[in-house]
Amino acid sequence: MTDDLFLLENQPDSAFKLTFTNQHVGIITIDVPNEKVNTLKAEFVEQIGTILQKAQQYSQLKGLVLISGKTDSFIAGADISMISSCQTAREASELATKGQTVMSHISAFPVPVVAAIHGACLGGGLELALACHSRICSLDDKTQLGLPEVQLGLLPGSGGTQRLPRLIGAPKALDMMLTGRSIRAKQAQRMGLVDDAVPQSILLQTAIERVLQGRKSRAPLPWQARLAGGPLGKAVLFSVVRKKTRAKTHGNYPATEKIIDVVKQGLDSGRTSGYQAEAEAFGELVMTPQSAALRGLFFASTALKKERGADADPLPLRRVGILGGGLMGGGIANVTATRAGLPVRIKDINQEGIRHALKYSWDLLEKRVRRGRLKKAEQQRQMMLISGTIDYSGFERVDLVVEAVFEDLQLKQKMVSEIEQNASEHTVFASNTSSLPIHDIAATASRPQNVIGLHYFSPVDKMPLVEVIPHAGTSEQTISTTVALAKKQGKTAIVVGDSAGFYVNRILAPYINEAARCLLEGEPIEHIDKALVDFGFPVGPLQLLDEVGIDVGTKIIPILVNALGPRFAAPRALDAVLQDDRKGRKNGKGFYLYEDKGRPAKKKQADPAIYRLLNLSPKQQQGGELIARRCVMLMLNEAVRCLDENVIRSARDGDIGAVFGIGFPPFLGGPFRYIDQLGAAEVLKTLQGLQQHYGEHFAPCSGLIRRAQEGSRFYS
Repeated sequence: MTDDLFLLENQPDSAFKLTFTNQHVGIITIDVPNEKVNTLKAEFVEQIGTILQKAQQYSQLKGLVLISGKTDSFIAGADISMISSCQTAREASELATKGQTVMSHISAFPVPVVAAIHGACLGGGLELALACHSRICSLDDKTQLGLPEVQLGLLPGSGGTQRLPRLIGAPKALDMMLTGRSIRAKQAQRMGLVDDAVPQSILLQTAIERVLQGRKSRAPLPWQARLAGGPLGKAVLFSVVRKKTRAKTHGNYPATEKIIDVVKQGLDSGRTSGYQAEAEAFGELVMTPQSAALRGLFFASTALKKERGADADPLPLRRVGILGGGLMGGGIANVTATRAGLPVRIKDINQEGIRHALKYSWDLLEKRVRRGRLKKAEQQRQMMLISGTIDYSGFERVDLVVEAVFEDLQLKQKMVSEIEQNASEHTVFASNTSSLPIHDIAATASRPQNVIGLHYFSPVDKMPLVEVIPHAGTSEQTISTTVALAKKQGKTAIVVGDSAGFYVNRILAPYINEAARCLLEGEPIEHIDKALVDFGFPVGPLQLLDEVGIDVGTKIIPILVNALGPRFAAPRALDAVLQDDRKGRKNGKGFYLYEDKGRPAKKKQADPAIYRLLNLSPKQQQGGELIARRCVMLMLNEAVRCLDENVIRSARDGDIGAVFGIGFPPFLGGPFRYIDQLGAAEVLKTLQGLQQHYGEHFAPCSGLIRRAQEGSRFYS
C-alpha cells in the first residue's frame, strides 16, 4: 500500500483509531489496549459512535475500512465476562440492543464501509463485519469466520440472526449458528459471506479499492438459498431444521430452539420484529443454567491455558521421542508434529510399527488436503518432522520422551532405564499409562525426578484432554515441561494425583459398571445407551465400551478394586463377554452388531447373541431417567471423593476432566457444577434412596454428607 496515511486526533485510550488516505478513505483500526486479541466491550458503543461521527465530519470522505491492529485476529467475539456480569434478563437484553444499535449505525453509514478481515472473526466480530457493506478477508489459515455463541448457550445478539440469513440464505445461516462452526476464507467466499479473499499482503489495498468502487448491489441469491422465501419452502425448511436439531440436542440446549425461532420471526415479520425477538431471546438465554454452565467451562479452560502446572519454568522443547508405533504412539506423534510443530523420533521394535505410525499421520493429513484445508507442500513439510528408528539413534537429542508401549510394568521400567542410558540427563520420561501407578514406573529409575505420567485419550487427534500425573518425586520443572508440551499439542491439561485410575478413568468405571448391572437386570442395550444419550452424553456407556475396546475398558477394574475396594467390582457375569472374545468395534464383535472391518451396522442394533450369552430375556422395565440417575450419581459421588483425596486440584479441574475426557454433558458444566445446581443435600438424598434399592456401592461419601449438612457449594 503506497497511499500516505494521516492521523486524525484520536482518544489515547480508545480501541479505535481513525486515519485517512490521500484518496480520502478512512481507515478505522481496531486495537484493544493491553489485550492479545480484540474483544467487544460495552464501553465500545460510545467509542464506535464517536469515531463514526469524526469520520462523517471529513467532507471528502469516500468510505471507511475497518481493520484490526492485532497480528493474527480481527475480533474474537464479545467479552464473555461482560455478559456474565448481567444480573437480569432485561439487563442482558439491553446489552444486546446496544450492540444492535451500533451495528445499525455502521450499516446506515452514508458511504461504503468495508471490513478487512484477517484472523479470527467470530461472534460479535462477525456481526460487526455483517453490518459493513462489504467484507474482504485474507487467505491465511488463521482467518476463520463464525458465530459460535451457541457453544456458550447463547445466540448472536447484535443483529447476526437477522443479517446472516439475508446475506447467505437461511439454510446455510442456520447451519452456521446452530453448530457454531467456523468457515475458512475460500468457503466464506463461495457461500457469499465475504466478497473477496486475497493474500494478507494486499488485504488493506483491496479493501480500499472496494471502497473506491462505491456501493455494489449484490446479485440475488440462487433458489436453493432463497428456500425460506416462499411460505411452503419456509415451512419445510424450519420443520426439517427443528427436527434434526432436536434429534442432536435431545432438548438439552435451549439456545438452538431460540435461534430457530428468532430467525423465523425475522423472515416472517421483518427485521424490526426480528431484532426485538433477538434481544429478548438473548436476555433469556443469558439467565439459563445451561448458558451459565457453558460459560463456566469457557472461563475454566481459558484459565487452564494460562497455567504452567507447577512453579518452575519449563525446559525448552526442541525434539520429542515416542516409544511405540501403535495407535496411541502414532496419534501422539501426529499431534506433536502437526500441531506443536516439533520434530518427532519414533522408536519401535520393528519397521512395521514405524510404518504404521507414519501412515497414521499421512492419512490424517491427506484427509485435510482432500478437503482443501492443507496444501500438498505443507503436508510434505509436516511429514518430514516425523522419523523412525528400531534403535535409539537420535534419542540423545530429545528433550522429552512419551512412552506408549503395552500396559506392562516391567516393560515400562525397562523403557525408563533405556532412555536414561540413551538420552540426556535432562530428558523427561512421560508414560502414557492409563492404569499403572507412576511411582511404580519410576521405582527403578536413576533419575526419578524426570519421570511423569501423561495420559492421552483415544483417538489422540480428536480428544482434547490429557492428564498429567506426577509422582511424589517428580520435579516441578518436569511437571511444567510436560504441561508445556500438552499445550503445544493443542491439549487441555489437568494435573492429577498418582493414584489408581487417576481421575477420569476412576469416575468413569462406576458409571460403566452400573450400566452393566442394568443390562444384567434385563434392560435392553439400546435402552440403556439411549437413557444416557438423552441425559446429554455423546454416546451411551455400552457403546463407549465397544468404541474403546471392551478388553481395554475393563482392564482397569481389578486395579481399582485392589486399590480402592469392592465398590469398583464389575458384575461377574460380564466375564462371559470377555471370554467370548468380544472386544468391541476393533474386532467387530461387541455389544452391537458390526459389518466388515468394524463398521457399525447401517442401523445401530444390539447383538442378540449377548443376551443368549448372559442368559437374559431383554425387557424394558426401568425408565430412562432412573437408569441415567443410577449411572450418573455414582460418577458424582466418586468425583467428590477424588477432590477430597487430592486426586484433582480443584472442582474446576474435575469439571474440565469429565467434560473434555469422557463427554460429561457440557450444558451441566461438569460433575461439581451439576452437584451445585442440584444441591448437595438433594444428591445425598438421591444416593441414599438408590443405596436402599440397589446396594452399598451407592453409599454417599463423607465429603458429600459434610457438604450437604453445611449447605456448602463447590463454586461461590
